Amino acid sequence: MSAFEPQATIRPTDLSSSTLPVYEVLARDLRALDAPVFGLMSDDTMLLASTLDAMGVPFHAARHENSAIAMADGWASASGRLGLALIGRGPATANSLHGAVSASRTGSKLLLMYGDAPIGVPSPNELGPDGKALNAEAVLAAAGIRTFVARSPGSARETLRLAIAHAQRGQAVALLLPVDVQTAEIDCEAEAADALPAGAGAADRRDTPSAAAARIAADALAAARRPRDLGRASPASIATAAAVLQRSRKPLFVCGVGARHAETREAIERLADRVGAVLATSLKAKDLFRGHPFDVGVIGSFSHSAGRRLMDEADCIVVFGASFNQRTTSAGAALAAGAPIVHVDRDRSHIGRWGPADVAVVGDARAVAEQLLDALPERAPAEKPFRSEDNRRRLAQFEWAQEFRPEHTPRTVDPRALALELDRLLPADRNLVFDSGNFVQTLPFLSTQGPEHLKLPWDFFSVGMAFGTALGFAKARSDETTVLVIGDGGLLMTLGELETAVREDVPLVVVVMNDCAYGAEMHFLRLENMPVAQAMFPDVDYAPVAEAFGFRTATIRTLAQLREAAPLLRSRDEGPVLLDCKINAAICGPYIAEAAGHLKK
Repeated sequence: MSAFEPQATIRPTDLSSSTLPVYEVLARDLRALDAPVFGLMSDDTMLLASTLDAMGVPFHAARHENSAIAMADGWASASGRLGLALIGRGPATANSLHGAVSASRTGSKLLLMYGDAPIGVPSPNELGPDGKALNAEAVLAAAGIRTFVARSPGSARETLRLAIAHAQRGQAVALLLPVDVQTAEIDCEAEAADALPAGAGAADRRDTPSAAAARIAADALAAARRPRDLGRASPASIATAAAVLQRSRKPLFVCGVGARHAETREAIERLADRVGAVLATSLKAKDLFRGHPFDVGVIGSFSHSAGRRLMDEADCIVVFGASFNQRTTSAGAALAAGAPIVHVDRDRSHIGRWGPADVAVVGDARAVAEQLLDALPERAPAEKPFRSEDNRRRLAQFEWAQEFRPEHTPRTVDPRALALELDRLLPADRNLVFDSGNFVQTLPFLSTQGPEHLKLPWDFFSVGMAFGTALGFAKARSDETTVLVIGDGGLLMTLGELETAVREDVPLVVVVMNDCAYGAEMHFLRLENMPVAQAMFPDVDYAPVAEAFGFRTATIRTLAQLREAAPLLRSRDEGPVLLDCKINAAICGPYIAEAAGHLKK
């Protein structure tokens, strides 16, 4: 079907008819999930999108397909439920590929629904070639995304159910919906009758919800309520890990997002208290042990001096639910020399994949911690040198402001000092979504209530994905303040979503770390003694631009101006906020030099 041909108009449901178009039946099935849909209107999905909206399913429209998928990812991450995205075919599918690949690597439950070309025989008078032609199934498969295709009207609902079932396992899957399959009609009365007990009458048949919708709703509810499978590790691996810990006097526990659940954290803290361990996290699990007296912070490039001193003294490292990759360990530089490493993960293939592992323990982090608690006796205080009163005092007295000397200029502010002041001014019940760039060096200075309040959409190493992600995250948690920290480069890639934030009434605070550059690339070039002109840009004022869309704004060049803007940060119900923060571009993030070293290898 050509993009210039009108499709069938949406008609109200005829309750006296037993047939309905597939798009209407699928909309009913999707409504049973009780979840919003994020997308961007296209002629090949407009019937489904409009029907969803007419049925009361919230449809949140982005200004770019990448952002629509990122919104679904952000919503799924914040809610823990299945995220739904609806995207058009051809150029829309191609536009969305960046977002689809990025989202597919986050571990969120996502169903990415795409329009697709008709699968039937073209009519003789079809208008010219298909300008939207794209082998979406092959493209998405090449991108590593499992793809389902509704190849016939009769199989469309079951294909939707299968796609949802796979997505509920914690992955992004794609569902292709050919245009002619969507507009074909199917006999819903027969399907409803199949779900009825013997002897049900015609009135029952007419009033019963579709069997597929009921199954979809039941499956989704069961998946949401199903307790996590606490996979216990083998007795042999527990015995080996326990023997390593028994010999250790200064153990270090490193925990990733696989240990972020409250009951898992509590089990690991009890184990740490028993053996006298100090507690560290990966960057994605930042603030997991906030408030614990022996929380030594993030390991690797984003660590602090008080924590690093203890990390360097560790004589054993136990890793729970973290990939333990080069970025986590600063390419091994953050690891105490000679300390044996016990790596705990549910997925056997993750253990030792990116970093060293002397003992592999395959199992759920909580279950393994509880097994080790059963295997290890309590220690006397003298056998817990990490738990000394001196160490407790040093960690309690540590302040990030001690880690650097502010480098302000007459027209820019030190981003580290800016972040520390933001940490003081922002509401405590905040969520943080960080885009990529040199300004990521500010992440340690901004705290949250725990890793469930932090989203780092960096799994595809892409710039600009955080805007859509923050919009979806904020939609799922509208009673909290969601803060998007983004560079000027990432903002310009997604500038159209300023309008989305206002139109969708998203409670969002956008902090633009504006260094007038592609900051990371600029510092990479400087480290190579290369010209940096192509990585630098004019000083653009983004506050008036955002204000034109309906944002409340301020331009920040000093800490005093930031303090003056504090009321904006505390008035969540008055609309989205954008702070254009002019930061000193000369300050290089400590991880940049490490990354530059990796690029040479």
